[in-house]
Amino acid sequence: MAGWVDAVVGGGGLLLLPALLVVAPGLPVATALGTNKLAAIAGTATAAATYARRTKIDWTVTGPAAGLAVLSSGVGAVLAGAVPASAYRPVVLVVLLSVALFVVLRPRLGVVSLPHRRTPARVAAAVVLAGVGIALYDGLIGPGTGTFLVLAFTALVGADFVHGSAMAKVVNAGTNLGALVVFAATGHVWWLLGAGMAVCNVVGAAVGARMALRRGAGFVRIVLLVVVLALVGKLGYDQWLAG
Repeated sequence: MAGWVDAVVGGGGLLLLPALLVVAPGLPVATALGTNKLAAIAGTATAAATYARRTKIDWTVTGPAAGLAVLSSGVGAVLAGAVPASAYRPVVLVVLLSVALFVVLRPRLGVVSLPHRRTPARVAAAVVLAGVGIALYDGLIGPGTGTFLVLAFTALVGADFVHGSAMAKVVNAGTNLGALVVFAATGHVWWLLGAGMAVCNVVGAAVGARMALRRGAGFVRIVLLVVVLALVGKLGYDQWLAG
């Protein structure tokens, strides 16, 4: 399921990471993040390859952003141990609520492409935001990265949701790679569980990418809103109502 969600709109980590923390209470946050990256990189690479074969990717934006993302997410992963587990839910909740409001208040966002937005300044801003800012967040905390990348490419360079998802998968593969290298080097990957999750993630990602390409930007927008609102509800319950 996480692979499917991640391929369509991003945010698969918001399913995988809480699942890891439930399976292994007391698991260090860095180890949960590292294991999540092992599963996620298999899915994002599969989705990226599927999109690349079936749609046009804007490589002048995606290529530099992906290259920067490998380095930036690695830096974030180095700093990940400094983030207390108690900070995880509030941060993600605030970001998700911001995403939901942004999409609801801009109903035409991502439904059609807006090529006139693709100015040199906006291209540079998209590369820096995706390749540095969002990639750093991915290494440091992680969940929701794919969703933020999709929104960055639709809002800044006028991509529709399908092409924004395609670009996001390539950059997300870079962020996962950079963070995974650091987490693996520091012993923060649960290899056996992560490998099993990776196989399932590949299956979900392949199905999700094909479905997004077949059904179009309107479908992707609906899934994005449903996923974001469901996760806000789940994380809010965990934060304030559960035990």
